[in-house]
Amino acid sequence: MKTYIFRVVVEPDEDRWHAYCPVLEKYGASTWGYTREEALKNIQEILGMILEELVEEGSSIPAAEQMTAPTGASVTVSM
Repeated sequence: MKTYIFRVVVEPDEDRWHAYCPVLEKYGASTWGYTREEALKNIQEILGMILEELVEEGSSIPAAEQMTAPTGASVTVSM
């Protein structure tokens, strides 16, 4: 089993929270939730799906980039 750690950004957006992973955003790594915790749970699930698809295609996993956004968080995905 391999573990990946990605930096995500979680921001309030009107009555919801928006979460996205900048390094994987071009693959659709963006979601929302009614709470910050729900947005983090949802982005973790999406990251897992994206990683599974990349592995199945034989594509490389993009390297995480350094971010210092105050609204950032880390998400761990194990496969």
